Amino acid sequence: MKKTQIIFLSIGVALIAVLYSLPTDVVDNDNDEVVIDENDLGNSPGMISQHSPSLSPEAQSMIDRLKGEMESEENKEKFAIFADSTALIFEDKGKFDSAAYFYGLAADNLPSAQRWETAGNAFYEAFGFSMDETKTQDLATKTRFYLNKVIDANPNRLDLKTKVAMTYISSANPMQGITMLREILEEDPKNESALFNMGVLSMQSGQYLRAVERFEELVTNYPGNIEGQFYLGVSYFESNQKTKAKKQFESLKPLTDDPQIQTGIENYLERL
Repeated sequence: MKKTQIIFLSIGVALIAVLYSLPTDVVDNDNDEVVIDENDLGNSPGMISQHSPSLSPEAQSMIDRLKGEMESEENKEKFAIFADSTALIFEDKGKFDSAAYFYGLAADNLPSAQRWETAGNAFYEAFGFSMDETKTQDLATKTRFYLNKVIDANPNRLDLKTKVAMTYISSANPMQGITMLREILEEDPKNESALFNMGVLSMQSGQYLRAVERFEELVTNYPGNIEGQFYLGVSYFESNQKTKAKKQFESLKPLTDDPQIQTGIENYLERL
């Protein structure tokens, strides 16, 4: 499921289905040459992360060594290993955009369904934290590029289709994403990710009664979905079903230790 950020405002909750960006050029590599998507790995836009502290000297030293190996490596398999290793370091440090960039390099040089999925999921993770519009669109494009390769080979991957659908929501054609989510629910009415995201989108558009329907269906089938449980309470509150909202928040309170959600619960209970 796509990770969402919850920001509590004085009037209520602002739901951010936030997204990402990175290098937009896609390399179609039909020969045996190692592909590097940037002229200078050290200056790649994907090397800039806005959501985590600076790398430790040890981590930076390891990354510099791996980048040096990549710049001189002609064997595609070894290059992919170095790229994956670099991505893992960035991923461990919470620099998801940088991690995605290197997973993408590995997938471009040594294509496989597994590498495409790894790269696509990494770009989607980065997309989920981006606060810059241009970067968001670039990351969405990269997510679709890699995940659609996997979907083309396996159309039953509804989990990946849901992620692709969400990348369209902030695009110039958001209805394409909504249509995709509806199609997923037609095929699988209990799809957890699709129900969750359709509920969030209903909230964002102020359709709280519709959001209630989505989240009720979600938590009935997936009671352990804590974010869904919280958003159901918010939807009850915003649709003026205050008794149900109070009951929902009170029942949710002992089920999670997440400080952000606990803050939201207290915020709403004080207003009920």
